[in-house]
Amino acid sequence: MNNTGIEALKSKLPREVWTQDQDIIAPWLSEWRDKFFGQTPLMLMPRSTDEVARAVKICAAHKIPILPQGGNTGLVGGSTPQGEVLLSLRKMNKLRDVSAPDQLLIAEAGMTLQSVQEAARDAGLKFPLSLAAQGSCTIGGNLSTNAGGVHVIKYGSAKSLCLGVEAVLADGSIYSDLSRLRKDNTGYDLSRLFLGAEGTLGIITAASLRLVPAPAGIMRALVALAGPDDALTLLGRAQNAALAMFEVMPRSALDLVIKYIPDHRDPFDGPHPYYALIDWELGRDDEDTRAPFMALLEAAIADGLARDVVIAQSDTQAAQLLSLRENMSAAQKHDGGSIKHDVSVAVSDVPKFLARADALLARMIPNCRPVGFGHMGDGNIHYNVARPIDMDSQTFLSNWDRVQTAVHDLVSDMGGSISAEHGIGIMKKDDLAIRADPVKLALMRTVKSALDPDNILNPRVMI
Repeated sequence: MNNTGIEALKSKLPREVWTQDQDIIAPWLSEWRDKFFGQTPLMLMPRSTDEVARAVKICAAHKIPILPQGGNTGLVGGSTPQGEVLLSLRKMNKLRDVSAPDQLLIAEAGMTLQSVQEAARDAGLKFPLSLAAQGSCTIGGNLSTNAGGVHVIKYGSAKSLCLGVEAVLADGSIYSDLSRLRKDNTGYDLSRLFLGAEGTLGIITAASLRLVPAPAGIMRALVALAGPDDALTLLGRAQNAALAMFEVMPRSALDLVIKYIPDHRDPFDGPHPYYALIDWELGRDDEDTRAPFMALLEAAIADGLARDVVIAQSDTQAAQLLSLRENMSAAQKHDGGSIKHDVSVAVSDVPKFLARADALLARMIPNCRPVGFGHMGDGNIHYNVARPIDMDSQTFLSNWDRVQTAVHDLVSDMGGSISAEHGIGIMKKDDLAIRADPVKLALMRTVKSALDPDNILNPRVMI
């Protein structure tokens, strides 16, 4: 590392903006699931866009690599420094503006997703991005990875909810497009460059976010099914403008949550092979509005498609049902070694993918426990593989690369994507280089070279 540049950062930035105290830095050097660990000579904690710009200008002058970080909830190694200066956006957490008439909110990058949701709710509106990590993930990180979550089926991913961004470029200049407009056809939509770019093209410091009307109510149901094929059939019946969530999970995933997460229980009297968690957002919350969805569920039971149904009767019950889904990753962490994938296929191919992947893994590692769950409504499945009960975690995890390659080969064969919402980071960088369209990769490198010619912004990530 360039010691002259590090000393320049320390001397030219306010003392409150940087630290070399390892006790303060340590929590931000490891990934949530303990797969990636890092180190940094200096952590920067700017409080404003101007301070970010000053820091980046110094780094640019000394060619010091920078790794921007939000809530450190990433899962592909893209937010774990390996010698770069760590630039944390967590202190940039102000709500700059909220406008109910315009249905928009301007948030700094360090605001947590939950804080953004609450600010929208206070304005009588809704910010519909919803993730299990919403209490700690930040809006800058959500946009930089184009986060998805459980409501993509109705509202799209993070980039669909962003009207524009403010970002600091690799030379320290500030790009500002905190748009209040829904229509602006004056050239390239440059803000889109930074969405899903994982901090490689610029550091997002604030964003203008699209809000939507808050529903009068939500009808949430957990439906017991025989398997993924029946879930796909039910999804076809459930599709309409009100459908906001359609999540699926096998019994094995539910068992892990019940076993390891306190205060969680099976909402049914007995086990079932498969489950779908469904939300319909209601324009009015009354019996007449709920009637079509009740009729749909009753018909599914009557014709044998659904084995049983639990319908939330209160906000508390609704939260309990959603918590069963949201704690699936946390439960697997308690269970020991788990090899994880974030993939997508065409919605109609989800059952076929799960069947083929389960058979593939049974041949590769007998008695392993596939746990494929997630967003069937948009084709994004978190295909995780738990260790065989009689195999220690370290031995099982030594299979990570060959299992990942096999699953990604299957996904590619089915015309799917090796990253649906977690990003590329470090973990999938080599895979992307092999699988992506060469023209696409060449264009990505051209854009990177144009905006960051010295490769100082998250230089190890993506390409």
